[in-house]
Amino acid sequence: MLVMGLSGTMDAWPPSFVDSLAVYRRVITFDNEGIRQTTLGPGTMTVGRMADDVASLIRALRLRRADVLGWSMGGMIAQSLVREHPKRVRRMVLCATAPGDGRATPPAADVITQLMTGTANVFRLLFPPGHESAAQAFSRAITSYPNASPAAPPEVTRAQLAASATWASGGDPSGRPLSRLRLPVLVGGGALDRLLPVANQRYLASAMPNARLRVYGDAAHGFLLQHQREFLRVVDRFLRSRAPRRAR
Repeated sequence: MLVMGLSGTMDAWPPSFVDSLAVYRRVITFDNEGIRQTTLGPGTMTVGRMADDVASLIRALRLRRADVLGWSMGGMIAQSLVREHPKRVRRMVLCATAPGDGRATPPAADVITQLMTGTANVFRLLFPPGHESAAQAFSRAITSYPNASPAAPPEVTRAQLAASATWASGGDPSGRPLSRLRLPVLVGGGALDRLLPVANQRYLASAMPNARLRVYGDAAHGFLLQHQREFLRVVDRFLRSRAPRRAR
């Protein structure tokens, strides 16, 4: 299952990304709460509530145990899902995300200002300077779907931003403790990420018992797109590998 991040819809997954994962497995994408035909719940949106939605979807589709890949806010949702619904997930891939135990490293100062004033362009934060061709390829890919709509409504994005901030500050109960997430985990990030700095991914990999880390030195928040072919090979090997034996 692919869990999208802040301000994105399921159309923000490039077709080639989904197709590559689908060579050996069934791939499911969906829209988070409040996007298109997905119901917006009453009250305050939270990461935990969005994770409950994913658990309900897994149950409704009668899946046994899903492999879950979450990007950015989607990685927060994935962590909450495993914390609250551990029997629903077999393995987890966390991409450019942050912990929910209060130990998160915040975005760069100017990015925080943009986020708080509503002037942030998340798309422009995906790739570092000098990689405009990757940004253009991503834009072409996600607009190639019939009736493509890759961006969430502004009011939903604002609610997601508030939910993500609560998560990163340790205010969502489903964000801790990380030590209880004992399933196999692959953590990936870009060293130049200014939205959710790579210190978050390094911390996640060190805090979870069965986690491994992959960092791309020339990439930012969209490392999984900039290095799509190589990273998806890593993901495929991870999903196919044997789970480590737990010490008795």
